[in-house]
Order: sequence, then C-alpha cells, then structure tokens
Amino acid sequence: MSFNVESYFSGLSDGNQILYYKGNIDSDLITRVLDMVEEKLISFNESPKLRKRVYNVLVESLQNLYHHAGAVPAGFEDQTSERFGILSINKIHDGYRIVTGNFIGAEETDELEKRIARINNSSNEEIIELYKHILNHQCISVKGGGGLGLVDIARKTGNKLGYVFNSYDADTYFFCLDILVNNNK
Repeated sequence: MSFNVESYFSGLSDGNQILYYKGNIDSDLITRVLDMVEEKLISFNESPKLRKRVYNVLVESLQNLYHHAGAVPAGFEDQTSERFGILSINKIHDGYRIVTGNFIGAEETDELEKRIARINNSSNEEIIELYKHILNHQCISVKGGGGLGLVDIARKTGNKLGYVFNSYDADTYFFCLDILVNNNK
C-alpha cells in the first residue's frame, strides 16, 4: 500500500491552520500565497521581524517546491499537476510551522538526507559559513537550484529542519519538510 498524502497532511493541522494548499506549484500560485500570508501576518499583528522571517522562509520553501517537485507517480489522484506539492502553515504559540511536501525520485533521497543532516548537525556559525561558501562557489543544478535554499531556511530560523521520506512506491518518495519559524532567533 502506498503512502496516503492527504491523510498525512490532514493530520498536521492543530486547529490553527492559516493556509493549506495541495496541487500544482507555479509562479502565479507562489505570488498569491505570499500575498495572502503577508496579509494574515499583518492582521495577526505579528512583529515586523517575525513577519519578515516567515515570509523569507516561505519564499524559500515555495521555490524548493517549484524547482524540486518530482513527477507525479502513476496512479496518484492528481495527474494534471506538472509540479504537485502540498503546503500547510499553522500558527503555533510562539510562531509558525510551515510544512511542505512533494514527490521525489528514490535515487534522490540519500543525497538530500545527507544535505539536511549536514545542516542539522551544524552550529549557527557553521551554517553561516556554509551559506557564504555556497554563495561564492555556487553551481546551478539541472533543476535550477544552487543548494542554498535549505541552508538559508536553517540560517533564518535558527532551528533544525524536520523531514521525513514517505515511500510512495518502489521508485518514488513523498518528501515532507517541517520548518519552525519562531521568536527564538
């Protein structure tokens, strides 16, 4: 039996969900989501510092979905999305929890897990140095990224990146990234 994407994400809501989206990730959607979340953060009277951090992390998260979402596997309910992704944003007591999800090929999981482990095992100072190193020695991948997104998220939040690879079928995983953006930094 394959991983049930909808069940997993419906279990993420703790009652304070401010946004939930599943479907195709394109540039128009990114703009709409960013505008909508910015308006909600203002209506919640969040501090400018927290609003900026949430907004910047959301930009990186959406760009990751846009650039790195793998092909939708055969048999998945949504066969019309070119770049299928899921986004959930929940208000928590001291900030926001942003969770994204997308399909990736099984062959991509080891490298991605190593990158996240390296980030999570680094101190704040090491993350800043890694960020600078990537900026100065950046090579653009075939998917259009330079490896900076996850490092930048960790740098801006000061928190570890939560993640899980859920096996969908023999060739495909559903990668979920769980990010906490709070007032601790």
